[in-house]
Amino acid sequence: MDIDQQRDTPTQESGHQIILPGDVLPDIIHVIPQENRPFFPGQALPLLMNAEIWLPTLKSIQDRGQEVVGLIASRTALSESPSPDELYAMGTVCRIHRVQRNDDHLQVIVEGLQRFRVRRWVRRELPLVVAAEYFPEHSGPGSTAIQPQEVKAYAVAIINTIKELIPLNPLYGEELKVFLARFSPNEPAVLADFAAGLTSASKAELQDVLETLPLLPRLEKVLELLHKELQIARTQMEIREHVEGEIKEHQREAFLRQQLSFIEKELGISKDDKTAEIDEFTARLDLLTLPDAVLTKVNDEMKKLAVLEPGSPEYGVTRNYLDWLTGLPWGIQSDDCQDLDLAAEVLDRHHEGLDDVKQRIIEFLALGIMKNDAAGSIVLFVGPPGVGKTSLGRSIADALGRKFYRFSVGGMRDEAEVKGHRRTYIGAMPGKLIQAIKDCGVSNPVIMLDEVDKIGSSHQGDPASALLEVLDPEQNSAFHDHYLDVDFDLSKVLFVCTANQLDTIPSPLLDRMDVLHLSGYLADEKLAIARRHLLPRQLTHAGLKQRGDLRIDTAALKRIIDGYSREAGVRQLEKAIAAVVRKAVVKLLHDEPRPIRVRASNVEEYLGQPIYRPEQLQRGIGVVTGLAWTALGGATLSIEATRIHERGAGFKITGQLGSVMQESANIALSYVTANAAALEVPPGFLDDAFIHLHVPAGATPKDGPSAGVTMAVALLSLARGQAGRADIAMTGELTLTGAVYPVGGIQEKLIAAKRQGIKEIILPAANERDFAEVPEHVREGLTMHFVDTFTEVVALVF
Repeated sequence: MDIDQQRDTPTQESGHQIILPGDVLPDIIHVIPQENRPFFPGQALPLLMNAEIWLPTLKSIQDRGQEVVGLIASRTALSESPSPDELYAMGTVCRIHRVQRNDDHLQVIVEGLQRFRVRRWVRRELPLVVAAEYFPEHSGPGSTAIQPQEVKAYAVAIINTIKELIPLNPLYGEELKVFLARFSPNEPAVLADFAAGLTSASKAELQDVLETLPLLPRLEKVLELLHKELQIARTQMEIREHVEGEIKEHQREAFLRQQLSFIEKELGISKDDKTAEIDEFTARLDLLTLPDAVLTKVNDEMKKLAVLEPGSPEYGVTRNYLDWLTGLPWGIQSDDCQDLDLAAEVLDRHHEGLDDVKQRIIEFLALGIMKNDAAGSIVLFVGPPGVGKTSLGRSIADALGRKFYRFSVGGMRDEAEVKGHRRTYIGAMPGKLIQAIKDCGVSNPVIMLDEVDKIGSSHQGDPASALLEVLDPEQNSAFHDHYLDVDFDLSKVLFVCTANQLDTIPSPLLDRMDVLHLSGYLADEKLAIARRHLLPRQLTHAGLKQRGDLRIDTAALKRIIDGYSREAGVRQLEKAIAAVVRKAVVKLLHDEPRPIRVRASNVEEYLGQPIYRPEQLQRGIGVVTGLAWTALGGATLSIEATRIHERGAGFKITGQLGSVMQESANIALSYVTANAAALEVPPGFLDDAFIHLHVPAGATPKDGPSAGVTMAVALLSLARGQAGRADIAMTGELTLTGAVYPVGGIQEKLIAAKRQGIKEIILPAANERDFAEVPEHVREGLTMHFVDTFTEVVALVF
């Protein structure tokens, strides 16, 4: 179909439209639904359709010899086969001017003629056909004079509103030009339809205008839509002007800055970024004392930076390298405290007990005062968790008046964490030690390496081996970081390391450290720590006053220590005190009278049932108390032996014992069996007895040689049918010849014995030197027996 005709419609002087015979609209017309918006009379627009669906409808129109089609808006989204129920009842009959097919689409140019209403549906399936009722407009250019004044006023208001819209959106002006080329502005009906089509109103609002046949109400609705459109256009204009204003302001500011920069350069007032950075690095160098090799390296890098372009990747690498080199405190040291009494006061204020550790720090400080040159040192604190190893390192820094830096090496698997990355890698950085020196701003800080017993290793290297250079006083004066690629002097640094045990620390690394043992605290020491440190800290955290809001009696603190905190450190004790403080805060907020008082009798109200019950030392045949060392401190072990039956000799060991401890048990049985007569064992007892040896508690893994003597005494007690003394504890390694060898962890074991109320201890004679090094407050009240052979042990126990 290609209908491309232009018709001029003659009109009479009176303004009434003359319908030529060929222009009479048919009663039966085809209908095409419109999904987006209603189509108004007077509009001339191209429509894009699916050729497969709508080409049959257009051919049917052509076959009928018609050039008109009805366009009706759909109520909802159109389906592939639209039904009459989806469409409105009112639409616009349009003349078809041209139909052109492009592949799967049809482009149809139509012109709106009149409103029509569906009287009835002739065909309810595609192609859709209806019987139409038309509503022609009886107004023309000459009818303005006879129009009511209200209609004229509305028409003028619509024209004025359109004039206001044109400056806000130029598209309205183009639409108006097309309208004026085809119609006269003195036709209110056509003007109303044109104005409605001009807006972005919703489909329902436009359909309401289309279905409004009286002219005056239609003009009212169109004017309302135009006012809404005007408000939207003004808002959009304000937003656009605001955004454009900000953009222009930024552009103006950038332009002025560029001009200012150019003027300053011409006058020699300012420098570009590269020159400014070079000057900054030079200014830093004036405050530092660099070794000759480092100064030469810096000068070479500065020359390289001066010729590089700021946009090149090498520029960024060189700039960062110089930033690190000039940011380190070459030759800058802090002054150490020269007052030994003040240093001792700081250590005593922060920690209870630990006299040997404090004495070691005072000795280090005294050497520095005497030489007027405090050299670095490497100290290793070994002890169970919660005994104050980390906080002691900070106290050392305070006592010396030095900067403090701490980082944990536990789980570290990459040696680059210690010695840095080579600059060939993207994102390379110095190691942690160089970063610590830079952060502290001095070359002699106190650096704490926490958890050195938990360093890992992987395919990326062994950090423990990398620490050998760091912690060797003979080597760390020229520590070579991979990133810096120059030597840095770490000999003035005081390194403080912490560990829970020595077994997992490599021997070459351990050999470079001064080892100080923190064995744990007795009940009296815990009480003093709780009263002077833990309780005030928790009250401060909670915002309470010690005397005015909460009072915890000394007896209550003792009850907490005995029933809820028997570990070597004070971490669990602090948690228990924190729980008491929290519950006291809740009571205070419920307006209970102040102060809240916690007595020994009501501790369980705050903490529940005690975790630890008073332990009664076991006694009886085959039961002996031994002493053991664990990562959490010392402990007492009641080793038990019993005879199961006499049907055949046998030996069973339980209690999650390690290989060394199992060997000790077998050695003990072998010794007692081989020396049965000398040990007064009844003849034949061990020949047929099946013996079971158990070391409680079964869920705790145990290992080590120090229980050999205790196991032998338990087996001898069973064989002789004689109970040993219950008020004595022992430790020592036993050999097949009956010799008693020394063991470790003496201080921790003595603390565990005192905690259980045991006053008499049997130790190997070779451990007498270790006992002498135990603090006096731990040795006080203990009766010691130092033995060389097992027969001496038997004489003391039985």
